Amino acid sequence: MTDTSTESNQATVAKIAIKPYLPKRLIALLVVYTLSAISGLIAANSLADLSAMLCILTLMMVLAILGRQKAGLYLLRVYCVLQLLLYSLLPIIMYDPDNLVAGPTTFDFGFFQTVVADWVIYSVLIALGIIQVWISFNAKVKAWFKPRMNLNIMSS
Repeated sequence: MTDTSTESNQATVAKIAIKPYLPKRLIALLVVYTLSAISGLIAANSLADLSAMLCILTLMMVLAILGRQKAGLYLLRVYCVLQLLLYSLLPIIMYDPDNLVAGPTTFDFGFFQTVVADWVIYSVLIALGIIQVWISFNAKVKAWFKPRMNLNIMSS
């Protein structure tokens, strides 16, 4: 009887002693999401635009993840899967005859200007989407969130 109670006490102490930490890969992803959401808010004409609302939702997701809310994990996973789905469908959407724009894709980076092939752009976007899925479905990232089920992103 004392052996089982000692083992359960040791298991309880082990659970309390292990503190979850914010993984570095999740920090990097949150920085990218925060910078893109802030730049989207700056570029939006008004806060009533759909794009501004999606940027605000992204910032709320970042706050929920930093608050270790389970809803933040679910939002992160849905967000990255939908993004990967959109990236995968982008060639089909872009090569619709009604959307087809004649001419190459030109990128301007200050004084540097280059022409990039469409397949390079699609490959980079799909690779970024795969990296996001890998980060959001990682066991270390899941360990960051509180174990109790809570879908309220504003609670403490």
